[in-house]
Amino acid sequence: MTQRLTRALLEGGFPFPEGLKVPEYPANLPERVIQFGEGNFLRAFVDWMFDAMDRKGLFNGKVVVVQPLNEGMVERLNQQDGLYTLLLRGIRDGQPVSDETVIGSISRGIDIFADWQEYLKCAENPDIEYVVSNTTEAGIAYNPADRPTDCPPASFPGKLAVYLYHRFQHFQGDSAKGMVIIPCELIDRNGDNLKKIVLRLAEEWKLPAEFSTWLKEHNTFVNTLVDRVVPGYPRDEVAALTERLGYEDQMLDTGELFHLWVVEGPQELRKRLPFAQAGLNVVWTDDMTPYRTLKVRFLNGSHTSCVPVAFLYGLDTVKEIVEHPVLGPYLEQIIAEEIMPSTGIEQKTQKEYAASVLERFRNPYIKHYLLSILLNSISKFKTRVLPSLLGYKEKTGRIPLKISFSLASLLALYRGKVEGTSMKCVRGESQFEMRDDPEVLKFLESVWSECDLSQESVLKLVRTVLAKVEFWGQDLTEVSGFAEAVAADLHAIVNQGVEKAIQRTMLK
Repeated sequence: MTQRLTRALLEGGFPFPEGLKVPEYPANLPERVIQFGEGNFLRAFVDWMFDAMDRKGLFNGKVVVVQPLNEGMVERLNQQDGLYTLLLRGIRDGQPVSDETVIGSISRGIDIFADWQEYLKCAENPDIEYVVSNTTEAGIAYNPADRPTDCPPASFPGKLAVYLYHRFQHFQGDSAKGMVIIPCELIDRNGDNLKKIVLRLAEEWKLPAEFSTWLKEHNTFVNTLVDRVVPGYPRDEVAALTERLGYEDQMLDTGELFHLWVVEGPQELRKRLPFAQAGLNVVWTDDMTPYRTLKVRFLNGSHTSCVPVAFLYGLDTVKEIVEHPVLGPYLEQIIAEEIMPSTGIEQKTQKEYAASVLERFRNPYIKHYLLSILLNSISKFKTRVLPSLLGYKEKTGRIPLKISFSLASLLALYRGKVEGTSMKCVRGESQFEMRDDPEVLKFLESVWSECDLSQESVLKLVRTVLAKVEFWGQDLTEVSGFAEAVAADLHAIVNQGVEKAIQRTMLK
């Protein structure tokens, strides 16, 4: 019977395969980071970075992971003593490279729905001075239903507000016990927005004014940008990998070699968090705007634009898109014809970054499933694609037709029945699940139930969706011609199929 990856396996003389790096630093390093999120991305990015620093004796601390949702992987993580294998693969200098590491930077995981008090105990630990999070674009959001007595509050900012207030009370407002909050959610000014919501909750909950002062003066909320493609659990390779590694790992994770973390915050943090000394591509800057515009619009934006179309077309991975005779040119045209004209960034910089993005998408070792990218697609479209759409319209006076087709394809995917926390939908003869905020799913189920697929009915549906300010941050029916363009595409998709519908878009 194959043994599972655990601390006992690590310390018991197990013959790990040659080339696999295992942690040799002490297992009992103090917990110094509390992390909201146990998913693939943080484990292949942030936790990998703390592991890299620990290997070189530059940080000497561990990460305690909080499961922010009722369903998660903390139990599996704890069964493996926080250990997991990370495979980073790609092409470097024309040669295939695979970097294989057992990550040891996580001490344990906490399910706050089962053990709220253990979570609050972390706030009492003076060694824990950093907060890291990745709760998706929908995570940094104000929830008026949150209460300080909830165990836990529904939203991530609510959970964080309770944590920080407990710390404030425990240390009696000690200025030295403030924290550094490092959100990784892909929204603009993520740290600023998170701070604003926490302060709003403190005021609405009528917490002492001294707490708000402590929050503002002795806690640091930084803005960040993260960049690494992380497909996650390699389900198609698990059997072969398990045989080669010699042990079972239910938390296996995969990612690309490329990584970039841009942090906009006080320069003194560079010394406290010496990522660069560990050889990591972490940039400290006073203005992250140019980095964010390039990454969000080109990498994430092209993903979010193409994935709904490609998934409807019957494709399953990003690599299939770039190699496809129709979707490959569609992707390149979105980037060159609609994203580039929207940014105002110097052409040479844009072309170089766009070329690097397409090269990363072609990585033969990365199997990035479209269905995983479709998670929370409405909030992703708002963050990643809407700025290009509005920028293009402002600069040219026209509607970007391929981005319009992308939104139509996305709406076509949300045509199903909500069951529990997901929507059951159909592609061809098979079923799939769209996962998004429950309110998003219920709304889209409702509008589709009233649509008879006629032109007039589809236009009404599109107008209703685009007018939903809660989705887009504004009423998109006010963008002249946009509703009509999306409705025409959506009508063609649901009545003729995406393969025929896309032809008219590619020819425009």
